Order: sequence, then C-alpha cells, then structure tokens
Amino acid sequence: MSPDGNAAPDLQALDPQGPAPQALARRLGIPGFVDVHTHFMPQNVLDKVWAYFDAVGPLTGVAWPIAYREEEDRRLALLRGFGTVAFTAMLYPHKPGMAEWLNAWATDFAARVPDCLHTATFFPEPGAHAYVLRALEAGARVFKVHLQVGGFDPADRRLDAVWGALADSGTPAVVHCGSGPAPAPFTGPGPMARLLARHPRLRVIVAHMGMPEYREFLDLAQRYEGVRLDTTMAFTDFGERLSPFPREELKRLVDLGDRILLGSDFPNIPYPYAHQLQALERLGLGDDWLRGVLYGNGAALFHVKP
Repeated sequence: MSPDGNAAPDLQALDPQGPAPQALARRLGIPGFVDVHTHFMPQNVLDKVWAYFDAVGPLTGVAWPIAYREEEDRRLALLRGFGTVAFTAMLYPHKPGMAEWLNAWATDFAARVPDCLHTATFFPEPGAHAYVLRALEAGARVFKVHLQVGGFDPADRRLDAVWGALADSGTPAVVHCGSGPAPAPFTGPGPMARLLARHPRLRVIVAHMGMPEYREFLDLAQRYEGVRLDTTMAFTDFGERLSPFPREELKRLVDLGDRILLGSDFPNIPYPYAHQLQALERLGLGDDWLRGVLYGNGAALFHVKP
C-alpha cells in the first residue's frame, strides 16, 4: 500500500527505469531515499514552469524535455515507487504577493501527503516575516528560495527577520544560489557569503551543489557548519555537459560526506530519476558515503523515521 492508503502502482508500467532505484536501496541496506529537492506546486503554476522549459527559456538555453509530465497522483506514485520515503514540495515566487498563497497551497498539500516534508517559501516584501512565522507555526520543515528566478539579493535587509526566524528555529532553506544554468544579478557565492556572515547559524542547503561555482560553495560549507549541498542534477550526464564537476574536488565530497544530500529536481528533469542515483554511485566514493547521501543525512536533518 502507498502512504495515502491506495494500492501500490505497477511501477514498471509507469516508468521502465523504476525497479533500478529499489534495487540500489536494497543493496545498500537503506529504507529508501530522502530527496530534498522535488517539485510539487499548484497545477497552474507547474504548467507555466513546464511551458518555460518547453520554450527553451533564456535561463536554460538548452532543450529540456520534462521526463515526468504526469498528473499529480501519478507523480506521487512514481516517486514512492522508486523507493523515495520523504521528499519536498519545492515552490517559489517570482514577484511580490505570491509567496503567501503558495504557502497556503503547500500547507494543504503536506496535510494530504504525509511523506512530503512540509515546504514553504518567501519573497522580500512587506509582511514576509509575519507569513514565514505563520508557515513555521503551521509545521513548515523546509523553505525554498530561488535567487535566479526571484531576482533578489538574499542579504536584502528586508529579509533579516525572516532569516533570523529560520536560524532560531533551525529550519533549513534550500537555496538556488549558484549561477547555473545562467547567471543572474544575485547568484554566485558572494551574496550567500554576505548572508552567512550576518546569520552564521543558518541551515542552508545549496541547491545543485552550487553549480557551476562548486569550489566556492564547498568553501562555504567548510566555513559554516550549517551549510549543506544537494546533488540536484550534479554529476548526471546532462549536468556534466553544462557544468562539469572538478574531479580534484571529489575528496572534499568525502570530507563533507555528512552534509551532502540527495536532490533530483523531479519531475522537471530531462532523464530518468534512476540516472541521478546512478550518477552518484558511479563517483565511486564508497557505499557508506552513498548511504548517507541517499538516506542517512536527510533522515537525520529532517528526523525521518525508517
């Protein structure tokens, strides 16, 4: 049975790549995967995101076929069928007046999807601190911030109270702050370094390993204990064509092994979900490292029970 009480789907019929992730979990002896970077959002918003990818938008600049363009219930069935036991509903505003509405939707989604880590977001605008506090009171466990799409400085003084609330509560924020796939005014390590200097206790999960500024974001992780990185699209064939990870930095991935978290960008990926897992396995950093990245590190951060 699935977590919503329905019969488990025939995963092979839904996705020919489906069984491979389950086999990997069994080999590693883990309950499944904790994926900190998956997207669920209101359908009208998701449709606009998909249309942007279909049109080869200027931030991507490359063909980007959506691998899992399915109805919400089928996307949930797929993700669970892969063996993903906890995931997020990454959503983000691109203008004022949008975040609070998205948070209301996300609260309802988390209530009806118990294996989703209740996700929220914010934007530098009047009232942001108040609605972030309301989201935390409603049970938000992780926030998503997209500096590229939102076009704002994370160190904007209007967000000081917001970041302070997240630091005080220990609530992580997944932040798209790297300059991939295209730079924007406030991407890159500089703005995040200024933010962390002001709020050093923040728990920040750098999306996409900070692609393409891998080294600089690994530096921040070494400097600040609360900084983690998610693997979203990194190390995949697609990601390596866009921004290859420097092989001389693989040792630092091992040194920071307890702060690397699985992320996938499901469903908005141009390849099978299994490929992200295979890309991590083929790094050859060892099964203990892989167990932590795929399950243990995320489970510890978000108190996920087996």
